[in-house]
Amino acid sequence: ADADADAPIIRVRGLVNRFGRQIVHDGLNLEVRRNEIMGIVGGSGAGKSVLLRTILGLRRPQAGTVEVYGRDIEQLTPAERLAMVKSYGVTFQNGALISSLTVAQNIQLPLRESYSIQEDALDELVQLNLSLVGLAPDAAGKYPAQLSGGMQQRLQIARCLAQGPSVLLMDEPFGALDAMTRQVLQDEVLRIAESGHTSVFFVTHDLEEAIYLGDRVVALRPNPGRVAEIFDVRLPRPRDQLSTREDPEFMRLRRVLFDFIQETES
Repeated sequence: ADADADAPIIRVRGLVNRFGRQIVHDGLNLEVRRNEIMGIVGGSGAGKSVLLRTILGLRRPQAGTVEVYGRDIEQLTPAERLAMVKSYGVTFQNGALISSLTVAQNIQLPLRESYSIQEDALDELVQLNLSLVGLAPDAAGKYPAQLSGGMQQRLQIARCLAQGPSVLLMDEPFGALDAMTRQVLQDEVLRIAESGHTSVFFVTHDLEEAIYLGDRVVALRPNPGRVAEIFDVRLPRPRDQLSTREDPEFMRLRRVLFDFIQETES
């Protein structure tokens, strides 16, 4: 059991992804450890979002394997794959909300499918998670189309957090949010990861966010996307929005990552 506890929760081996003649990934290798927060950064063409979709099983690679909990996702039965996806919390850049459902129903849907929860408890969870992401109580009865882009992004995050997922997969989760809301939600992700034994794998363009949240930050080199370097983030926890960002190690890592992105974009 101890060996299993140390095994990576996600293992990507020799990943090759192509779109026509364009090679997105060429032999990419990566491991996400149990209860780890891993940030992915890289310039345009590094295939960050494609990597996330491949891990989710939404895209079949041309070569290589993706293992989750030690099992190749290509070998899972449809029922096993569905169970795996249900254990994830997922946020995408361009949204994964169901337009025909209200805000409350969008939050409740994964909970109804995965857990046996009383109706009044569901309503309570909806209100709790709406307040967590800064949405007013009356947003519950609205439809996604009635919300701004930033509010839709908050709704996605609220739905994710309500699940208490074992793996949280996020693509630019806080990109459309104002600075204060972004910081509140960053700290909420940290709280959930620490209290719920959740592994977090997230793509971001925000280098400071990658360092602030991460245990490790993976820098991808583009065209084709491959791992250039993995940085250990040796900053004390719990993290703090002021003191952590003022830590000399934080500033050193920010400089190293900034120089890396500049170099690969030039």
